[in-house]
Amino acid sequence: MKTSRRNLNIILALFALLPLAVDGKPKNDTGKEKYLVYVGTYTKQPEGSGKGIYGYHYDSASGQLVSIGLAAETTNPSFLAVHPNRAFLYAVNEVTHYKGQSSGVVSAFAIDHKTGKLKLLNEVSSRGSDPCYVIVDQTGKFVLVANYTGGSVAVFPILEGGGLGEASAFVQHTGHGTNPQRQEGPHAHYINLSADNRFAVAADLGLDEILIYRFDPTKGTLTASDPKFVSLNAGAGPRHFGFSPGGTFAYVINEMQSTVTAFSYDADRGQLHSLQTISTLPKDFAGANDDAEIQVHPSGKFLYASNRGHDSIAVFAIDESKGTLTALQYVSTQGKVPRNFEIDPTGSRLFVANQKSDNIVIFRIDPKTGRLAPTGDVLHVPSPVCVKFVATE
Repeated sequence: MKTSRRNLNIILALFALLPLAVDGKPKNDTGKEKYLVYVGTYTKQPEGSGKGIYGYHYDSASGQLVSIGLAAETTNPSFLAVHPNRAFLYAVNEVTHYKGQSSGVVSAFAIDHKTGKLKLLNEVSSRGSDPCYVIVDQTGKFVLVANYTGGSVAVFPILEGGGLGEASAFVQHTGHGTNPQRQEGPHAHYINLSADNRFAVAADLGLDEILIYRFDPTKGTLTASDPKFVSLNAGAGPRHFGFSPGGTFAYVINEMQSTVTAFSYDADRGQLHSLQTISTLPKDFAGANDDAEIQVHPSGKFLYASNRGHDSIAVFAIDESKGTLTALQYVSTQGKVPRNFEIDPTGSRLFVANQKSDNIVIFRIDPKTGRLAPTGDVLHVPSPVCVKFVATE
């Protein structure tokens, strides 16, 4: 039976009234999803004066933020990760000792989407001192952690109900770099997974290496890939790492030399091939600086990097065919020591956590040029380190 033009118009009109969706998730009436924003902090002097994880309600359409206050009191929750089901949040507690051992802690929390408060489910030893990064794999079955002072990486199974089990994998890095003060031994600073969940990539500041592991998402194990690692310039100090949205290119920020190294990425073999190394600083800057965070814009067209010392965000254009970078802009973070920043899920704003000035400054991202402009919105959070977004139901 053929549908009349009049009936077809009615059907189309009804569809137009339905909320739009992105990635299969319905949007709110504003046409943009609403979020919870969680902020990890340093709570122990001399690094910080926070009390734990702070939270906000965020409307990405209007940019409005409403404080929840302290979502969970916990020690040095420096970095956070959100479960794919959005029901759980995981934090590394960056401490040197736990239950008499040289180890930090990984904590699991349940998220109350209505209030934004976090309920502690359990905590486990991170298997190394000062864990400084945490992620959840794409299946939502495992948490991966990098231990900075311990110089190791570990994997933890997620139990039914969101809590954590004891480590299913542990790898101790060995060796040292060329800087005797900062590279006297391994310092695993970051771990993440490829888009296909097959390879884990770890940046070790102490070794000047990006180590690559094959990840088994059914057993939660790590085995050395071939080759086992890719080397950076001596004394570079690789810190954080990011893939382009398509997975064709990858980028590492080198803390000690204030540079970004671009790689091409062979997804089948899990191999990285260096393309370019470029400074994150303007040519006329001669002061002390340590790099911190790196993020690729969801569009794949721009890359952002934070400078601690110059206290700025460096903005780069990405050549989408070659993967190489061109400097576009250096923007003051309007605060001190921008340790971490996060691009909101809509790709429209960038939240910068200024650790030493106790604030998070929000910038608008120009979708055509990638350039940043301050919105005028500033959140006051003690010793902020990490920002993470959780879409609400």
